[in-house]
Amino acid sequence: MTPAFAAPPLPAAPAAEKLALAGVAAGLLALLLALADADPTRGQWWLYGALALLTGGTLAWSGLHYGRRPAGVQQHNLWRRASTSRGAVAWVTSLVLTGFYVVLYWFSGNDGHGHFGVLNNLVHALDAFSRALRARPADQWFLYGTFYTLAVLLMGGRALWKYRHSRYQVIRTVSVMFFQLGFAFLLPGVLQFFQQPEFYFNYFWPLKYDYLFPGTVTSLLQSGGLGVFMVFWGAVMSLLATPVLTYFFGKRWYCSWVCGCGGLAETAGDPYRQLSDKSRAAWRWEVRLIYPILAIIVALTALLWAHFATGNTLLGEAGNVGAKWYGFAIGSVFSGVIGVGFYPILGNRVWCRFGCPMAAYLGLLQKHFSRFRISTNGGQCISCGNCSNVCEMGIDVKQYAQRGEPIIRASCVGCGLCSTACPRGVLNLENGPRTGRYQASPLIHADSLRILG
Repeated sequence: MTPAFAAPPLPAAPAAEKLALAGVAAGLLALLLALADADPTRGQWWLYGALALLTGGTLAWSGLHYGRRPAGVQQHNLWRRASTSRGAVAWVTSLVLTGFYVVLYWFSGNDGHGHFGVLNNLVHALDAFSRALRARPADQWFLYGTFYTLAVLLMGGRALWKYRHSRYQVIRTVSVMFFQLGFAFLLPGVLQFFQQPEFYFNYFWPLKYDYLFPGTVTSLLQSGGLGVFMVFWGAVMSLLATPVLTYFFGKRWYCSWVCGCGGLAETAGDPYRQLSDKSRAAWRWEVRLIYPILAIIVALTALLWAHFATGNTLLGEAGNVGAKWYGFAIGSVFSGVIGVGFYPILGNRVWCRFGCPMAAYLGLLQKHFSRFRISTNGGQCISCGNCSNVCEMGIDVKQYAQRGEPIIRASCVGCGLCSTACPRGVLNLENGPRTGRYQASPLIHADSLRILG
């Protein structure tokens, strides 16, 4: 017997969208063929064909899917689709992503003879591109950087179609695409082409934790004037510019506009933002994890400098071992395997919310010293829940909106999707004066006075 209130079947995709998705599927198949084909020339053609199909299919589907809809954030059937509600498709996607990171980190290292394990064919298929950009053959990290950047650009194109009605979202998406392509991919490659140290100008300590380690600093200082500038840039951005910028703009200036991790989350991870856990238990785990991780990297950095100051006698090998274990547990397992691999299951900001020391550092500044807040007008809230549904950081925004309270949370990355998704204009991102940051809406106070009177 059919239930009286059975949900209607999901709407079928138009034929043009199915054709675009078929192109994406063909691209994934060509990628597998490039991985398996032992012939270098044929493998290279398979890879470039795969990238072309993935690019064309993704952009065509985005234009067809979102271009035909009215502008605005639409969340129809998100919790009914297997790909966006922890269904079978989501689990398979998570398994593939997790497997890729495991292979990348631990089964694709150079064996000393130019062989990169399981990913060898894909790596060497990019040799010509790598030589043109970096004047050296490709390695597993160049392959990863290429895939990572392509994901940000393609899914950034999708985000531009989806949020084309919001000027803030369009500019923010273009920003993360620009910084990933220019500062995290092309510029480090060009530096290597001219035999300079590889350096990522959009990553800072404590996220890029080794940039203020004594070994890295010493190596850069020995590289000449550009290396000295890199040390200066890293130190100033981490210790001076970050507090100043966060005071005026909150952590959004970095987490939602510049950071490559945030860029991937906002683009490739956008379909999964509604999966973030809004429970108090999740918030307690957030506090238990992210601040101790920040404390660990601060303490480790200080100890390594003390070790360096004593002529490398204070810690012996313990300092290097500690740095390696931090890189393994936090830099690889947490940020990569879990942080990206679990997008389809836990949401797109698992790393940023629970593990990123930069997010913890910026969050403390934002909560206690920043002018940034999200103001709310409770008198206009209709309790639709759209704002909470799109919050990738697990903040139950609706509860603040209903009470007319400003949102001043250390975890908020200022992506602005809560404001973009609100149908009544209840939420506004502001960089106002620090006075009054914690005051509720005047309208709420007036209503309360009338009730009490």
